[in-house]
Amino acid sequence: MPPDRTPRRPDVTATEIVGGAEAVHVSLHEYDERWPSVFVEHRRRIVEALAPSGIAADVEHIGSTSVPGLAAKPIVDVVVAVPDITAEEDYLEPLLAAGYELRVREPGHRLVRTPERSVHVHVYEQGADAIDGYLLLRDHLRTDSADRELYASVKRDLLGRRWDDMNDYADAKTEVIAAIKARARAAREAARQAARQAAGER
Repeated sequence: MPPDRTPRRPDVTATEIVGGAEAVHVSLHEYDERWPSVFVEHRRRIVEALAPSGIAADVEHIGSTSVPGLAAKPIVDVVVAVPDITAEEDYLEPLLAAGYELRVREPGHRLVRTPERSVHVHVYEQGADAIDGYLLLRDHLRTDSADRELYASVKRDLLGRRWDDMNDYADAKTEVIAAIKARARAAREAARQAARQAAGER
């Protein structure tokens, strides 16, 4: 949290999974051209819900459905950045009123979703490292075909298993995601250095 921002109250210190663990059977769908439109509709819905609280939230499409050409679970993931994660009355209550349902409340993060579970909305505080990680991975997979195919192959290898909870499936991808993010950070830093050198040569 930036030093000049004071939270209204302490954040939660434990993880609450509303409804408990949910056994899932993961299926992958080929990239669907409708996914970006689903995101746009929910971005509008989120922005309108938060506007009365005076929150001009940053709303981004993340996850595999945000990467053209990548097979994915048919769940559109959205990340929302709010000024104060502890001020749930400003964002969580409006999102629930807009029809989303609370699934996860944990330190620094809230997850709401549609009743159909087809759209997941992750809420973090502005500047959270998690947001940078989501966007870094998304932007890299959009441009790096080798890592995009690597990620797709790992996901295919995980098909057919029964998972006690969606988080278990996510945990199984941790190693490959960490490796891809490391390459993405290196590529981003190399691009920044090249830009600085080019600027210095002018």
